[in-house]
Amino acid sequence: MGGRAVKRIVVAGTGSGVGKTTITLGLMSAFKQKGYVVQGFKCGPDYIDPTYHTAVTGRRSRNLDSWMGNEDIVRYVCKKGSEGAHLSIIEGVMGLFDGKRATTDEGSTAEISIITESPVLLVVDCSGMARSAAAVVRGFQLFHKDVRIVGVIANRVGSEGHFRLVKEAIEQQCGIPVVGYLQKTNDLTIPERHLGLVPSVERGELQPFFDRLGERITQTFDLDMIWELAEATELQSKPLFTLKQTYDVRIAVAKDAAFHFYYEENLEMLQAYGAELVYFSPLAGECVPHDVHGLYIGGGFPEEFAAELAQHEQVKQSVAEAIQRGLPTLAECGGFMYLTEGIETTDGQYYEMVGVIPGHVRMQRALVALGYREMTGMAGNFLFEQDKAKGHEFHYSTFIRRQEEKFAYEAKGLRGCKRDGYMDKRLVAGYVHFYFLSNPLLVERWLKACSEVKKDA
Repeated sequence: MGGRAVKRIVVAGTGSGVGKTTITLGLMSAFKQKGYVVQGFKCGPDYIDPTYHTAVTGRRSRNLDSWMGNEDIVRYVCKKGSEGAHLSIIEGVMGLFDGKRATTDEGSTAEISIITESPVLLVVDCSGMARSAAAVVRGFQLFHKDVRIVGVIANRVGSEGHFRLVKEAIEQQCGIPVVGYLQKTNDLTIPERHLGLVPSVERGELQPFFDRLGERITQTFDLDMIWELAEATELQSKPLFTLKQTYDVRIAVAKDAAFHFYYEENLEMLQAYGAELVYFSPLAGECVPHDVHGLYIGGGFPEEFAAELAQHEQVKQSVAEAIQRGLPTLAECGGFMYLTEGIETTDGQYYEMVGVIPGHVRMQRALVALGYREMTGMAGNFLFEQDKAKGHEFHYSTFIRRQEEKFAYEAKGLRGCKRDGYMDKRLVAGYVHFYFLSNPLLVERWLKACSEVKKDA
């Protein structure tokens, strides 16, 4: 099935919190320091870890998600994203076999490793055990015949002596190498990954940390062995959408530290269908560019920059005017929050936003929603006809709605269905992040609406 040999490896864990991200970033940094071009991937829909990967590797990290996208989509994204890289490192999610439900591998790191035919490095938290670590690894080895665990990383060992005991036990019982370790006293753990930290990644403040992490990993990992173990075959993939026609339109895309959560594939699909993307920064005081036919405001952290965003009156006015003028607009999560009347932060401050959506947003200290969503458009939603699309939701705020209508879609998640979002003429906004590859027709309809705007101009 495969083609020529390529280098690709999955960093998986026995559970959440075992140190996958620290080790993934350390390996990316270490191989980059050796002069290799490294490509990052993240299993699942998360935007935060890919932001770190991108900062370390200098290449846009991509999401591999077997629920939002099918096997063909996962293979396509993996193959396309790996072009021009010497080594692809795929960071897992939760424990290796944890996914959408307890009884199947759907949406798990294990499933991604099988679909992408990638070897797996298993990260084990070895604090408080020696020989027992071998029993843990053996259980993981036997659990699924198609998952190929090729090596083990011992995290949080007490000392080099402790590491040798663990290594001996695992190699004797499991027949695979233990390729490296980090000590429990390691001062280089990533600061708690919360939303507010990502802007500091964007500003490059964590670069010295990433460099030190790469140096530390180089000292206690066998990078040459990992390079050998990462042997994989080139994936075969087929085109995912056929271009019946292209659209000569320009779409303004908000892009800065306040708005930067976009699936790379979403942007690439818009371009594949002919759209020119024109980036602008609301945070830097840039208004919606002239001569555009559509508007895309993605997710991010408007609450972190609420004071600055509120001050840019002209920017807010330009966004409101573009939407009122009928520019086909999609606003996701942070973009949706920005379009409401205002944001109330956890310390009780209120900042006025664009004001085209009746109601305001109130920030909460705890996570309000997290999970996959399948959307069905409400009647009149220009992106949908009698079809569905997939995406995910992740936010710390609630929307206090002032109008009990104009819902954009029905969103189906694990806890059932609910009408959600906001829609008005050619504006579709809500907390859900859309994954366009789940339904390319959304892109065609959006660009068709944009070309109508262009024709009428």
